[in-house]
Formats: sequence, structure tokens, C-alpha cells
Amino acid sequence: MVKIYDTTLRDGAQREGVSFSVSDKLQIVKLLDTLGIDYIEGGWPGSNPKDIEFFRRLKDFPLKHSKVTAFGSTRHAHVNVETDANVRALLEANVPVVTVVGKSWDFHVSRALDTTMDENLAMIADTISYLKSKDLEVIFDAEHFFDGYLNNAAYALQTVKTAEQSGADSVILCDTNGGTMPSDVQQIILKVKKEIIVPLGIHAHNDCGMAVANSIIALQSGASHIQGTINGYGERCGNADLCCIIPNIHFKLKIKKFSSEQIKEITRISKVVAELANMIPQDGQPYVGRNAFTHKGGIHVDAVVKHVSTYEHTSPEEVGNKRRILVSELSGKSNILSKVKENNIDVLKNNPEAVQVLNALKKMEHEGYQFEGAEGSFELLIWKTLKTYRPLFKLEGFRVILDKERRGSDLYVEATIKLKVGERLVHTAAEGNGPVNAMDNALRKALEEIYPEIRSIKLIDYKVRVLDGRYGTGAKVRVLIISQNGNKRWGTVGVSENIIEASWIALVDSIEYGLLCKRSPSVDDFKKVINEVAWEEEILGKELNMVTPQGGV
Repeated sequence: MVKIYDTTLRDGAQREGVSFSVSDKLQIVKLLDTLGIDYIEGGWPGSNPKDIEFFRRLKDFPLKHSKVTAFGSTRHAHVNVETDANVRALLEANVPVVTVVGKSWDFHVSRALDTTMDENLAMIADTISYLKSKDLEVIFDAEHFFDGYLNNAAYALQTVKTAEQSGADSVILCDTNGGTMPSDVQQIILKVKKEIIVPLGIHAHNDCGMAVANSIIALQSGASHIQGTINGYGERCGNADLCCIIPNIHFKLKIKKFSSEQIKEITRISKVVAELANMIPQDGQPYVGRNAFTHKGGIHVDAVVKHVSTYEHTSPEEVGNKRRILVSELSGKSNILSKVKENNIDVLKNNPEAVQVLNALKKMEHEGYQFEGAEGSFELLIWKTLKTYRPLFKLEGFRVILDKERRGSDLYVEATIKLKVGERLVHTAAEGNGPVNAMDNALRKALEEIYPEIRSIKLIDYKVRVLDGRYGTGAKVRVLIISQNGNKRWGTVGVSENIIEASWIALVDSIEYGLLCKRSPSVDDFKKVINEVAWEEEILGKELNMVTPQGGV
């Protein structure tokens, strides 16, 4: 039976920028227990106050499936095991399983531990024997095993044999430096398996990008215990990514260790752990990444529309993810029609509307627009091209003032905006901590009386990309704004040589898209409007008692 061992809370927390609170760690334990992880490494008790508190609070934290383990090293050289601080801390963690790490590379024994080969073997034997005498399950992590085996196979084998003879319940071969190739992992595990009776496992790091491959080939070669972290978090280049390993075990190796419902949770768990770790989710991550089932090329999209298996090795729904169709200058009509379908607009494949949207898209992308992360702007483009849109307001003019007095330390920023909403002229001003913030504040101030729902639209991210650095400060820039209203999130984009204008375009799209979604008609009304340019008259006109002028911002 395959055992999955998660070390996100210890090894994963060693990634730069990651720092879990005790509450974070307990929340992750609950998630991993739900997923069906066999072992959850809670941390190194005694190494810091946070881990001490974690193990203390864990006592009142019931688990359905997982066992939480405490991690520590063998006793120190020439120290009695019963008085060794590391070993004592493992016992004080009061958990049923402990993981002991010991050296298996002779180079490390002499250079890092600065002791003899025999003393290292005694350290392994004493520690495991003592912990077993306390009725604990003991997992031995043979640190640097693969490097040690390639350097001195006899001694590396002697360390794991010593662990087995001392009572270790399982022996884990560690690729600590992450430099071993899959072919070497396979050959070494096959040889070690002839010498060791207890279950073998692997702990792989990703310094050569081989952590997942090494873990899978270890399993295929006879290992039954796989260690890794959620999202592959870990020191340097990270550890083996369990969000990839678990689906591979389920779908590719056909080992039904996890239920279909548990597998569907893997994407959500990946995102929650990323949020708790304060890390940006990796879009290109297999199975769970935002781009894992994303299609951009027109030929690809056309094939996927016909049958998803043409460009997908498994279904996104099976891992809790979703399929995405992008639109870009590489798009064909299938991309456009797929996005149009998402907007409940019924357009046949051979209708000229699809070609019109495609042509408008390619023209704008040639000018520097990119709609891959700006679904809001793309939907507005569809509405505009299909004649189903007239703006909610028209810009008459805006001015941004930046003033920094020589004696003052703060920059004063004010935006003045003049808008026309129907026949009504709105003229207002607002301050901000920067020009975009000031424009945002002024725009909201001008519209909130007419569109009170604007208060629920929040700007949550703002990015600027220089499109061609050869022109220096005169280069064209692309601004991407991410907004949110409750659970709905959308992106909008603006392009200009002037960063203020680019920001304004993206900002207006953001606000207008959010308002139009709130006020959008029913699906039947939306389909009907393909042949009747009457949406703004029937819906907006009746609701707002106004007629918006032609033209846009």
C-alpha cells in the first residue's frame, strides 16, 4: 500500500517568503486530513516556539485519517540519547510517529558532523532503538542517500541497514541536493530493495527539476512511501509537488488510493495553501494551475471544442480545475465562439459577427492589447462589436494634478473628472495617494449616486507592463487591472504611450463591466439582442430613464 507523507509544514516552510502561523498550520493539517494524506510532518519540536505551540494545540485537534509526525535528528555525537535535547523534544511532542533524519553520505559525516563513520552509525542505532522503546512508529530519513550511495555505496547501505536493525518502521531515501537523475534513482532503489525488508520511500528535492519524476519512478521501482509538499514548496528549488504526484498516482499509475471526491479537492487545497503561505499560485503548475487546461491556439481550441481529449490528458473537473479558452492574435473563430458562448450570446460559426470580433481582437492586439487576463475587456469588446453596447457614461474630460512642494515630504495628487451620464453633466474631483487612485476615487464619486452598486466593486490588483523598452520612458505601456465584486473577479486592460491614459482605459472598463454585469438582461434578452439593437433602450433606458449617447471613453 502506497503511503503519502506531507512535509509542507516543515520542509515546505523553508521556502523563502513562507512563514506559517500556528493557526495556518492547523488549518493545513485539517485540509490534508480531508485529502487523505497518511502522514503530516508538523515540524521540528524544540527548534522554535511556534512548533512547540503547534504540537501543544494539536492534542485537541481530532483527525480522521492522517497521523501527525514530529521531525528531528539523531542524537548528537558522543551524547547520551536519553539526555539529548533533540530526542527529548521528539518525545515531548506527544505524537504517535516520529521521523528521524540521519547522515548516509560519508562526506557529510566527516565534514558536516565532524565525527567518525562508526559514531554516526551508533547515533542512528541509539536514537531509533530508544524511540522504539517508547512505543513510537519511527520513520528514518536517510539524508543525502543517493549522493552517498554514488560516492560510497557500502557505507550508505550500512546506514539504512543499521536503521532497519534498530527497529525503523520504514526507511526513506533522500535526494537532499536534488541532483539525481531518474535512471539512477531507479537502479539504486532496485539494489537497496534487495538489502532492506522494511518499506522503502523517497524524499526528492527539485534542484534539477526531477523531483516528481524521481518520486514516480521510485514508486514504480518498489518504493511505497512518497514524501513531498503541497505546490512543491521547499528550500531552494523546492520539494516534490504532491499536487502533481497524487493525480499521477491516481490517473496514470491507476492506484486507487484516493477517492474521486478527494482528487477533486486537490486544486482547492493547492490554492488555499498558497494563500496561507502568502505565495502567488503558479499558473503553469500541472493539474491544479490556472493554465493547466487553458487553450489559446485556434487549431487547438477548434479540436478541443470537438473533443476535449485532443489536447487534454485528463479532465479538469476531475481535479477540481476548469477549462479556459483564451483569445489573442493566435485565435481562430473557435476561440471567439467559445468566449461568446460563455457570454450567452448565440452566434453561429459561419455568422459574420464572429469574424468581426476576431478582426477587432487582432487589430487591438497588434496595438499592444492582450486579453488573456482581461476577460472583462474582452466581453466588452464582444458587446461593442455585436452592437449590444452603449456606454453608461461619456468622458468629457479629466485632469490629474501632481504637486510636491520643496519643503513637503508628501506628493499631493488630485484628479478632476467631467462626465456626461445621459443628459446629466457630472463634474467632480478627488484626491488619492497616486494618479490612478485619485482617478478611481473621482470616478466613483461621480457615479455612485447614479450607480450605487459601484460601491461593491473593488480594485484588487494593478499591473503595468512596458511593451517595448527600446523607447525608454516614451514606450507604450499596457495596464492590467483586476477587480472583484463578491465572488466574481475580472480583468480589464488599457494600452497607451501615456500610463495615465492606459490606466484610465482599464479603470473605466473595470467599472463599466462590473456595472453592466449587475444590470445585464436575462439570457433570452441577450440572445434576442443579436438581431435587435435595443438592449440599452429596453433595459437601461427603462431602468435609468435616460438615453446614453453613442461613442465611448
